Amino acid sequence: MGFIAFTFFAIFLLIASGGLLLFYREAMLKRLSDVISPRAKQEPRLKTAIQQTGSSISGAMGHLERILPKSQAEVSVVQKRLTLAGYRSESAVKIIYGAKVLVPLILCTLAIVSGVWHANPMIILVSALGLGFVAPDFWLGRLIKKRQGKIRRGLPDVLDLLVICIEAGLSLDQATVRTAEELRAAQPAIGDELGVVVLEQRAGIARAEAWKGFGERTGVDSVRSLVSILIQSEKFGTSVAKTLRTHSDTLRTQRRQKVEELAAKTTVKLVFPLVFFIFPSLFLVTLGPAAIIMAESFKKFLTH
Repeated sequence: MGFIAFTFFAIFLLIASGGLLLFYREAMLKRLSDVISPRAKQEPRLKTAIQQTGSSISGAMGHLERILPKSQAEVSVVQKRLTLAGYRSESAVKIIYGAKVLVPLILCTLAIVSGVWHANPMIILVSALGLGFVAPDFWLGRLIKKRQGKIRRGLPDVLDLLVICIEAGLSLDQATVRTAEELRAAQPAIGDELGVVVLEQRAGIARAEAWKGFGERTGVDSVRSLVSILIQSEKFGTSVAKTLRTHSDTLRTQRRQKVEELAAKTTVKLVFPLVFFIFPSLFLVTLGPAAIIMAESFKKFLTH
């Protein structure tokens, strides 16, 4: 009887294992593929997770930004500043206005939890609210300056590559496409803007209007001067390569003069550290022993 029960139990286990194997075959193959090539599966999952996180954050900020009253003119100004910082999506405006609500609440919570607000509750809470409200604007302004600096530093390289492409026989539009592709990794900010210029031209926008939009999106004076030079060169039929080479040399000269100016200002800026930090140490080392000797001499004189 026991042997029959054992045989029945073994057959049942075999049938159940076969059924589970057939039922979970796809899941097992997926696990095996993950074990064999984990990197190939990790990147899409990571990308999907990042996209889902970004969409959830955007949705949460979208609910928060409805709290603040805002006009269309104010929204357009914020959109322009976000464009200068390199953010063109519609969700960026929601994130900024949501941050204007979320950051003050976080600062007030930190002030309450840390106990700092007990010193003067009204002033500290109002300061936290005001600082949290303007903090996203300061952060956005810092991003704009940082991106404009990258564009300003990468512009001479763009001009050199444009000159090389044009002298190799490409037109200005083809040279712009090649430059955007080549500089997308080395100079991502200006490469992205050139990519937008290429897309606008492919969409049917005139070359002059596309380059004017390039100058407005960056907000850099050297880019605007480049745009005006290209428009004038196209209008009067002058050599584009010679014009770009001259402008590139001018930009490099301006960069060198800017560095020389900053180097000349360092002597003036070093006065304050010298006066407040280095000179007191020198006075202490040089006059300290003399002061000790004089104090001991006066002490002996007074005792006698």
